[in-house]
Amino acid sequence: MSSPDRGSASYRAVLTLPHARSLFAAAMLARLCYALLSLPLLLALREGTGSYTVAGAASGLFGLVSALLGPARARLVERHHAALMLLAVCYAVLLSALAAACAAHLPALPTASLAVLAGTCPPPVGPLMRTLWGRLTTDEAQHQCALSLDTAAESSVFALGPVLGGLLVAASCAPAVLAVCAALVIIGFGLLAAGLRRTPASVRVAAPAARPRSPLRAPGIAPLLLLVLAVASALCLFEVAVLAAWGTLAAGVLTTLFSVGGVLGGLVYGRRQWRGDLARRPLVLAACSAVCYAIPALLYSAPAAGVALLLAGACTDVLLITSYQLVDRLVPEGSRTEAGAWVNTAYNLGAAMGAAIGGVLIDRSGSPAALTAAAGLLGVCTLICAPLARRRHAAEAKTATSPEPA
Repeated sequence: MSSPDRGSASYRAVLTLPHARSLFAAAMLARLCYALLSLPLLLALREGTGSYTVAGAASGLFGLVSALLGPARARLVERHHAALMLLAVCYAVLLSALAAACAAHLPALPTASLAVLAGTCPPPVGPLMRTLWGRLTTDEAQHQCALSLDTAAESSVFALGPVLGGLLVAASCAPAVLAVCAALVIIGFGLLAAGLRRTPASVRVAAPAARPRSPLRAPGIAPLLLLVLAVASALCLFEVAVLAAWGTLAAGVLTTLFSVGGVLGGLVYGRRQWRGDLARRPLVLAACSAVCYAIPALLYSAPAAGVALLLAGACTDVLLITSYQLVDRLVPEGSRTEAGAWVNTAYNLGAAMGAAIGGVLIDRSGSPAALTAAAGLLGVCTLICAPLARRRHAAEAKTATSPEPA
């Protein structure tokens, strides 16, 4: 990319890039399905099987399978864009079949199996859109702005999705909302695929790599994924502790502050030119998040937890944006969508781990211990990653200053 030009790095300038507006709108519609799905899926499975145990287990397996296979689906779509609609059609068909099975009260095993099978098919939208931003933008500053806009919009959709899902379930029934999600998949990904077909080949098709390899082997990716996993674990551990400490209503209000902080932090980050090495920003942001989570551990009160979540939300969303920026820097063209999917997978696995750890800690030691553990976990992971980042930075500096062979 060329040197940054802040005049090109406004949100309006990003949205006026050729093909950007149609691709971004289609991607947001496709994301809406994922944002809506969690509550209707759980309630439809509960209604269909008559058991919260089965519904919870099937929903959990759906999320686990979806997260673990996310990089493989992203790799497939990055190399064969036609696979995007194939996955979308399979996903929509399976969601529709699951809705019908729940409405008909079929036996629990086939119904739960349909849910798990549906988890193998969700098409990648976030990783694909972020790769497209890297090809649409013309310089580093504009790329940062585009990723910030994308992340803020995604956070907003995922904050509002559960509320909208609950309203739709209240107005109709959970299986019907699953069918609505299936329709959104076809519409959203259909528009995204159509938008891709209208873009130039340089945007659609990755430059062929000499020897394609897993992005996990790229230097610097492993510590980055560990930090992403750690911030997600700390967040979910903290949210479970907040729920146990101050109840459902307070927890709902307080966790909303995390989303608000994330959107505001992402938008501010995208519009400014920041000094310092990009590779070190995730470490600084993770350390700041750990300090935020330590506030209510020292001042045990709901207002302190609210301030912590607001500030941690800003740090977390900016950390994710810098992670997406680093993917473009560390991973060769042709593997970046898969690398972006690994960032998502690390976040989702970290969230599941944090929720599980939080439940155990609260049962054994209470909410204050869980709040402290959230800050401690993130602090320890940051300390583990710091030497790795310094070692990589030193190696890059040595390579840059080495004389060329005669």
